[in-house]
Amino acid sequence: MWPVLQVALDLMHLKRGVEIAHEAVGGGVDWIEVGTPLIKSEGAESIRTMRREFPGKKIVADTKTMDVGSFEVEIAAKAGADVITVMGLADDSTISEAVMAARKYGAEIMIDMLNVPNVAERSKEVEPLGVSYICLHIGIDRQMRGSGAPVDLLKEVAGSTSVPLAVAGGITAETVGGYVKAGASIIIVGGGIIKTEDVTGAAANMKKAMSGIKIESGLAKKYNETELFDVFSIVSTPNVSDAYHKQGVINGLTPHLSPGQRMIGRALTVQTANGDWAKPVEAIDRAKDGDIIVISAGGGDVAVWGELATESAKIAGVRGVVIDGAIRDICDIRAMGFPSFSKHVVPNAGEPKGYGGIGIEVTICDKTVRTGDWIIGDENGLMVVPKENAVEIANRSLDVRERENRTREEIRRGSTLSKVNELEKWESIK
Repeated sequence: MWPVLQVALDLMHLKRGVEIAHEAVGGGVDWIEVGTPLIKSEGAESIRTMRREFPGKKIVADTKTMDVGSFEVEIAAKAGADVITVMGLADDSTISEAVMAARKYGAEIMIDMLNVPNVAERSKEVEPLGVSYICLHIGIDRQMRGSGAPVDLLKEVAGSTSVPLAVAGGITAETVGGYVKAGASIIIVGGGIIKTEDVTGAAANMKKAMSGIKIESGLAKKYNETELFDVFSIVSTPNVSDAYHKQGVINGLTPHLSPGQRMIGRALTVQTANGDWAKPVEAIDRAKDGDIIVISAGGGDVAVWGELATESAKIAGVRGVVIDGAIRDICDIRAMGFPSFSKHVVPNAGEPKGYGGIGIEVTICDKTVRTGDWIIGDENGLMVVPKENAVEIANRSLDVRERENRTREEIRRGSTLSKVNELEKWESIK
């Protein structure tokens, strides 16, 4: 029977969960997981509903039990769960109680090793307690920092226990084959299936990939430091804003872009005085390919940048300019296809006096920007993402985009945004 494909329904709405689960089963999914968010949102009724909808499928209740193992297992098993998850960080007595309750009600226990320091050692400890499965799990929040389930650790755990192993955490059609070869019996996939417009197709591709067929889906990939330009090129500033909880928005500057044009790159910061264009122009000589020159000119109305600076910057590989101050020659700059944002557009320039500095921390419309921070701009506006948070925010932005793709598909099928999100049911009462 191994390996099996388990779809993780980490959703808020039961109605959507049922619809997505039916599509996933159509693509070959073997086990259906009622995800932790769905259980918290809809309660044990979500387990009962999945049991009624899929009488022939194994239902996994991802309760992530940490205490009162016997009681929580009883609740889930009576609701129809075949497998209930208990955390590897739980006390041995909790796991033992869960196992005994599961046997009483005809269910099995899967141990979730999320954040367990030594998974191989803990696996040896829980096996004698009678657990049925062990899950090597890299959590979603950690995935957003570019981490995935390590294949080497899976191999180590497979060599230390005879219990069937599950693996979860950012698995894609491109990577799943490695987990199967390393010894995984249960492949748990959430976003790589449930966020897609074609859930059935995504599940079918995952099954093919599990059998050894090479699949290039591009779905649910997590990006690392070296790939940030690629992912920020995919997402929009609204995606980034949602992912960053509305932080990092630079208000007060006007975009000078062609329709559909975008600006992405690392900041090279410049501090100058109103009209003093010496440091902005000198910064071009220090810029690296892919940089965006970010100029703090105190919001002044005398230009510190123009057409000749733009010509020089383009040759140097600069991707754009952001000016908390004034720009001129904007028609020529637009004609060159060079993205820019500024507070003012004026005809008059100042003089190159040389005040300020390059590469220092600056303030742009009340937002702090440092050299190396990421700048993302489009027709919606402008964002700054601190360099130390960039990998996480980039991956979360892509997650926002992918979830919106699924919502858009449901709307196209005849639903509405309100109905998809069940707004009347889930409006805040605070």
